Amino acid sequence: MTAPLVLTNLTKRYGATAVVDGVSLSIRAGQCHGLLGPNGAGKTTTLRLALGLIAADAGDIRLLGEPMPAGARRARARVGVVPQTDSLDPDFTVRENLLAYGRYFGLKPAEVEARVPDLLDFAGLAGKADATVPSLSGGMKRRLTLARALINDPDLVVLDEPTTGLDPQARHLVWQGLRRLTARGKTLLLTTHFMDEAERLCDVISIIDRGRIIAEGSPRALIAEHIEPQVVEIFGDTLADWRDCALDYCQRCERAGESLFCYTGDPRPVIAELDRQAGLRYLHRPANLEDVFLKLTGRDLRD
Repeated sequence: MTAPLVLTNLTKRYGATAVVDGVSLSIRAGQCHGLLGPNGAGKTTTLRLALGLIAADAGDIRLLGEPMPAGARRARARVGVVPQTDSLDPDFTVRENLLAYGRYFGLKPAEVEARVPDLLDFAGLAGKADATVPSLSGGMKRRLTLARALINDPDLVVLDEPTTGLDPQARHLVWQGLRRLTARGKTLLLTTHFMDEAERLCDVISIIDRGRIIAEGSPRALIAEHIEPQVVEIFGDTLADWRDCALDYCQRCERAGESLFCYTGDPRPVIAELDRQAGLRYLHRPANLEDVFLKLTGRDLRD
């Protein structure tokens, strides 16, 4: 089966800055592929290139078999897009927003109307078909934007931070729906700043930083390859006094704000020592994708 999206040596410059710098990736059909990176890493530009919204300076893009941007119109008819910000029509009801969007794809009104109930159920909006957009909560608007992206029954769904602004219940509802999509053979390309979301949903993750792919693999494989398996987070009034001793008990330490992160294969020595330190508290947990992300891209704030 042809990969729904293939990027080969993709480059995009703005002035002297290579925002996308030789990116290559191939997304397998029926999988959720995560594209993760800090702000300014090149994620959004990569998505815009992949969708044919802007032209690359070098490299090759194949979206659903079509060359980009020359075949953008044909390819995008089979793609659903959830942008970072909602662009719903405030003058239309929930149902009318879906019907109007279906017209952009040349769908017949009866065909779109038949899809509306399932899409509203998918988004947890079954009782809101006749509600106006201004009457919806922020989370409901976000879920409607997700439902709208599925109006053309796309083969590939591009999700740019789809659960931003959602409460935990709504996030779980969306996650359940996205899993149903991949179970039906749909392909997802996901960007998110929620590492737990990526770890739950993604079959494969590409981490991009400064315009380059710096790591790729399944969440479990990335954790096994790049980080020690156990983490002890330490905080407390006497942390500064104890920090210099930390490496006596663990393999690697990182300071972030008021916390010290100790990475190790065997947490028992550091925990035993911490139990003797009255002024310190700690949390012991397995390493996760966020630990990998911070190790590879750094803990400094990006604007």
